[in-house]
Amino acid sequence: LGFSPSRLVTAQQVHGREVAVINEAHTDAVPAVDGLISNTPNILLGIYVADCCAVYLTDPVSGAFGIVHSGKKGTDLGITQIAIEKMQCEFGTRTENLIVQLSPCIRPPAYEVDFAAAIREQARASGVLPQHIHDDGTCTAREPAKYYSYRMEKGKTGRMLALLGKRTA
Repeated sequence: LGFSPSRLVTAQQVHGREVAVINEAHTDAVPAVDGLISNTPNILLGIYVADCCAVYLTDPVSGAFGIVHSGKKGTDLGITQIAIEKMQCEFGTRTENLIVQLSPCIRPPAYEVDFAAAIREQARASGVLPQHIHDDGTCTAREPAKYYSYRMEKGKTGRMLALLGKRTA
């Protein structure tokens, strides 16, 4: 991907709402957070998922970027909105410039809660333009040959690593 492995920063992930600002690489996972934001080139942010959604956030104008782990609990706690607000405060992100991408995640009817719809709504409520919110509707539980699904595999599964970074030109 063009990044040194030593530049990868991951989150401990506790199904919460905390978002950390990353200015330099860490050797250990950032404790007690489910979201990471940065504007530092050559840092690669990583979130592990297996049914939960990795929400990618990028501001091509300010250069800020972030990624959050948002399952049912994180979505209920508003982690996407929190990350957007933190990007605004820390990096001057304007929501009309923000691009949001949802990863594959579990969805109805395989799961009783449509947290992907709630994530999209949180992004819109934060001021992200509807045409800048991308979600192809892929359900991890419906494609076990391509994606890990914690629920379908009854907890005995791997994790997908969602990555986002910005390289220098």
